[in-house]
Amino acid sequence: MNALISAADTLRQELRGLTFPAPVTHTYNPLEYAWERHCDYLEKYGNGTKRVLFLGMNPGPYGMAQTGVPFGEIEHVRDWLGIDGPVGKPDPEHPKRPITGFDCTRSEVSGKRLWGLFRETYPDPQDFFAGHFIANYCPLVWMKDTGANLTPDKLPAASLVPVEEACLTHLQTLIQTLQPEFLIGVGAYAETKLKQAAGTIDYPATLGRILHPSPASPAANRGWAEAATKQLLEQDIWD
Repeated sequence: MNALISAADTLRQELRGLTFPAPVTHTYNPLEYAWERHCDYLEKYGNGTKRVLFLGMNPGPYGMAQTGVPFGEIEHVRDWLGIDGPVGKPDPEHPKRPITGFDCTRSEVSGKRLWGLFRETYPDPQDFFAGHFIANYCPLVWMKDTGANLTPDKLPAASLVPVEEACLTHLQTLIQTLQPEFLIGVGAYAETKLKQAAGTIDYPATLGRILHPSPASPAANRGWAEAATKQLLEQDIWD
């Protein structure tokens, strides 16, 4: 079995059955209902060592929550990464947050921006993945009763202890398996987690970050691709 698939399988098993207090009413784990598509991603692009590991926070509602692929905006996952196929349903499913997989008509802006830059720079995805890999720190999606998204920093810290333990261990395994030279957070939260994981296992890597492509970020809305490219060049990740 692919080492990353084995690690992801361990992670999804450790997260099974966890419950979370209010304001959480629904929790999705795409490693369960979109497991096959996540395995497609890991099998196709997660082999060998990588020079750069990019890390996101957790799935977006119209990205990885639908496709099982980190930042998995449907058009780029299907047409550039060449991943497609059936996706199951979370149980229970929030009526305002249906999972329709590759039939979803909404676009994940963060994923469209992130994968769009890499697709433009590396028209052949194999060229990108020869030296890069993209993962998420946590696979869980949390929602309020309204269907609104809840990021991990909005949850009671005590309820996240088992999540943090499982996700940090998984990230350490990811780093040790891929042996990256650069650990790059997509945003400050992910950079913090990379620093924590690398420090715990005393892994020597260059830590850095790029601007998060979220539409909630005014800076990202002023030209994310240009800003991220500049950061990658300044940190000697790209030349």
